[in-house]
Amino acid sequence: MRLVVLLFCLLLGLGAENAYAKPAAKNAKSTPAKTTSKKPTKASVKASSKNASKSVTKKTDAQISEQKNALKKLESDLAKKRQELALLETEEKGVLNTISILDQNLNQTRTYLSELTKSEVMLERALVQLTADIDSLDRKIETRREAMKKRIRTLYVSGRNSEARVLYSLLTQQGNPDRQVYWVHHILNQDQQEVEALQQLVQERDEKKQMESDHLSDLKQMRSKKAAEEKGLVSQMSGQEKMLQSLKHDQNMQRRALKEFEQNQKTMLALIKKLEEKRKKEIEQAKKDEAARKAKEKADKGKKKDTKAPAKKVEKPKVTVAESVKGPKCTPLKGNIISQYGLQEHPVLHIMTRNLGVEIRGKRGDAVRAAAAGSVVMVGEIDGRGPSVIIEHEGGTYSVYGHLKSIRVQEGKEVRNCEEIGEVGDVASLNGIKLYFQVSEGTQTVDPLQWLKQK
Repeated sequence: MRLVVLLFCLLLGLGAENAYAKPAAKNAKSTPAKTTSKKPTKASVKASSKNASKSVTKKTDAQISEQKNALKKLESDLAKKRQELALLETEEKGVLNTISILDQNLNQTRTYLSELTKSEVMLERALVQLTADIDSLDRKIETRREAMKKRIRTLYVSGRNSEARVLYSLLTQQGNPDRQVYWVHHILNQDQQEVEALQQLVQERDEKKQMESDHLSDLKQMRSKKAAEEKGLVSQMSGQEKMLQSLKHDQNMQRRALKEFEQNQKTMLALIKKLEEKRKKEIEQAKKDEAARKAKEKADKGKKKDTKAPAKKVEKPKVTVAESVKGPKCTPLKGNIISQYGLQEHPVLHIMTRNLGVEIRGKRGDAVRAAAAGSVVMVGEIDGRGPSVIIEHEGGTYSVYGHLKSIRVQEGKEVRNCEEIGEVGDVASLNGIKLYFQVSEGTQTVDPLQWLKQK
């Protein structure tokens, strides 16, 4: 039986290196005992290191992919704004609208350039890591190839007889049968494992080389885009400056801008007036319903007792806020006040205007919060203010939040004091990212900063 096994082993044409085979032949009993050590083997350490490297690579690839998606969205938004600007050149549009779109284009171009730079740095770091990984793999491949060359030379010089002697020795000597079977299997599979390991290293190296090539291509394309955008930014800044200089000296343009500004103010006041009238009508209707209920209740007292349940009491429709959500007022956005309430020179138009609220400088991503608890009575676009939110507070006080990039509340919903209602933006702004904040007590506007100080 042992002879049959030996012949089968020889026909396979496999075997272990003499470096592995000779110690096994000399002391087949003692060698397997060494394998019972619980210390981590070199193979397990290498596997752990390889897995860690793959994990880092996957994480980096995911970040690069996410950044690419963010850039695509920015490119889409920027293309839309540039189409609007191109439309303005062919049509007669308002002065304020033109300045606003110019400003938004500038801000979005700056944001896009910032994201391009971020992507560029990310790709450069990934390329550094890939280069290091490829160099490491090249060294491992070279080491394994040299070992295989040595193995082939050994087989050529010694022939298969040496392998046969080792296997015959293992099969004929006295000892633990399980250990003998293990070492026979180990010797037969050693060369095959070495070849497979080399193939895996070469495959991994090729994959990383392809990834390196893709990243280099992306980086080249990105740098080309960045150079074009930087050139375009200079042109846009020049165009905006030219427009603002014309506004300073062109009285006709100033009159048009002032007229548009005043019209926007009237629109805002009319909107607050409409909301206040609606509130008063609801209160008046509630009073009438309550009076009718009391009159009916009085008339029913003189009649026969009715088996039906008493009429439900009608409450006055007013903003009621649970005690748990009340609290001190808070500034809706942390930032510098760039425009005060009342009469002052407009920072962009350079003409005297009366501000109905204040403007607070913001940064991209900053959250806008409700100054006090209340109910959202309007969400939508307001001329000159862009996407806006209006909140009604107790006693018929209204707070307005304009130039929002995104809105996170809905009409009819109750909000807590300092609750996040949106993100600051630059839509319909003439001078960058900012929040327009206005407070009206009834239809009368008040200084928002003073109102915030009141308890």
